[in-house]
Amino acid sequence: MPDHPIMSWINVGEVYYVTRRLAGANEADDIVRRMRAVVDLDLPSADRIMAAARIKAQHPLAYADAFAVATTLAYDAVLYTGDPEILEATAGWPVRDLRSSG
Repeated sequence: MPDHPIMSWINVGEVYYVTRRLAGANEADDIVRRMRAVVDLDLPSADRIMAAARIKAQHPLAYADAFAVATTLAYDAVLYTGDPEILEATAGWPVRDLRSSG
């Protein structure tokens, strides 16, 4: 299990567009810059894309959420999320609910 955060570039794109809509381009650019300094970013390979597609086919998740799960599984990591879709669809992947304390 990695000892540092890992995130798919697909999910970075999601963070960017949501932040840009809510706070503007400068804030979105700044968040991605700061993320790049502390998170290892995974550029999805063909295998990772197909893994995400299989997850999406089997579970009621958004496609970007399937990339978060596929990346987690590829690195034998824990997925930290508050996303109800991911938390409710758990099918053996390790998750930590960020909505709960502790």
